[in-house]
Amino acid sequence: MHPLGRRAFVGGLGAAVALPGLAGRARAAPRGRRGGIVVGLSQEPTVFNPLFPHIEVDDGLLMNLFSPLWSIDETGQFVPELAADIPTPDNGGISEDGTFWRIRLRADVAWHDGAPFSAEDVRFTLGLLHDPDFPAYSRAGHELVADVTVVSPTEITWRMKESSASYLSQLANMFVVPAHLLAREHNWSASAFSQQPVGTGPFRWGSRVPGDQITLLANARYYRPEEPHVETLIFKYIPDQTALFTQFEVGAIDYLGMQGIAPDRYREALALPAGRRIEIAPAAAAGVVALNLGRPQFQDLAVRQALYLALDKEEIISILLEGLPHVSESYVPRESFWFNPDLPAHRHDPAQARAVLDAAGWVAGRDGIRSRDGVRLEFGNSSTSGDPLRQQIQQVMQAQWKTIGAAMTLHDAPPAITWGSRWTHSQFDSALVEIDFMVGSDPECSLHFDSHQSVARGGVGSNVFQYASTVADELMVAGMHEQDRMKRREIYRKIQAVIRHDLPVLPLYQRSSIEGVKSALVGYKSNINVRSNCWNIRSWYWA
Repeated sequence: MHPLGRRAFVGGLGAAVALPGLAGRARAAPRGRRGGIVVGLSQEPTVFNPLFPHIEVDDGLLMNLFSPLWSIDETGQFVPELAADIPTPDNGGISEDGTFWRIRLRADVAWHDGAPFSAEDVRFTLGLLHDPDFPAYSRAGHELVADVTVVSPTEITWRMKESSASYLSQLANMFVVPAHLLAREHNWSASAFSQQPVGTGPFRWGSRVPGDQITLLANARYYRPEEPHVETLIFKYIPDQTALFTQFEVGAIDYLGMQGIAPDRYREALALPAGRRIEIAPAAAAGVVALNLGRPQFQDLAVRQALYLALDKEEIISILLEGLPHVSESYVPRESFWFNPDLPAHRHDPAQARAVLDAAGWVAGRDGIRSRDGVRLEFGNSSTSGDPLRQQIQQVMQAQWKTIGAAMTLHDAPPAITWGSRWTHSQFDSALVEIDFMVGSDPECSLHFDSHQSVARGGVGSNVFQYASTVADELMVAGMHEQDRMKRREIYRKIQAVIRHDLPVLPLYQRSSIEGVKSALVGYKSNINVRSNCWNIRSWYWA
């Protein structure tokens, strides 16, 4: 623990259990719709086709516009959405060997434009995820689907080339899109649907003011007629987190989620006037320093090890982050059944970091920066502009790495730029970022770590690190197919150990979001199994 306070610590460098909320109150939801909800975000949603590559901030919008076959609730249970029930071997939905699936669909679902939803829409969506010309968010698991047959408007079947233990979770994250609007679409980047999407979710598209806000309207055709309970849902974009907090403080924002309240404002938030409630929400997202292994300076494991040794992450958490996030060595949250508790603990040892670099042949030049074979140990670090706390963390890392002969510069930009195509195409050196590597509550992580899931290497996926490990690839395939729960846990514990050893990301902490909700807004529930606590806004209402 650093003996100085937070401000002294930063200046010297030159620069979770959920709280009880209203969700547990025994209240009957109101009849009819009343009012609206304003959600405050510091990053702007910019992806409106749910099958495109997108980040967490887009999820809060997409899960209110679209529906999956089933969703996952705060207890980790699957809940039928477009499907009439969850397929299992007992109800005939999945064969005993896991290779034949039969999905029964609801008959009372309509698209926002009034067209009926049917099994053809599911078939079409699965087909897009097989189409090599479609810019899919992920094909993981879906590439195993074959022989898709529309039996009737409310029934669809398919065969799996191999069984997949994680496919139920992957389908919970697959939003179905309308065949009648997209079947003839080819120019995906210029698609009208991508600007004014049509879904089956509780809210329909209203309007967008780029750089400001997106307004959704209650869907009168929603298949749960008692929901939603409000007329409008507004996603308000305020990139400056100080201004965003002020808007929540004065009441212009009803729910402040996602990036939420910065840890350095936590105590200030607790002292807000009555009518505000502060929630500490454990999240599956891991705070990491992402490294682009396509860059020559990061291809040497010794460099990655040295950077991790020189990083005093425990001090960053205790001083800058108010001790709120948990120190973590894994991409899996500690609350998960799949978590590996035996990973080696991080230690801060700059002297050992210098020794590791010396042994690997990285020699300091006259300016103190090391190099080897013409490659200097210097690199940029990207994150979100307008976030002073992240910039302070970057400055701390910059100072700590300078002591071992590594030079880091800050390349921050607005979220749409930092986490847009530059990110998906690995056009960065390193980044300070929070990522949910899981698939719901499932530990399947091939989207981020499989060598074939890198766009920069010609694949489709989110392996922006360009990480390639034959051992990890083989383990991820084995984990996807293993049906025995205990054996599967051992596989994913090994995967966590391999990633911790290889360090394609430098793990910092397991995120705990500090979120603000107006006390009169009933229904908020933190859900560690999804990437946004906007997951059940359809159930929120004003008391």
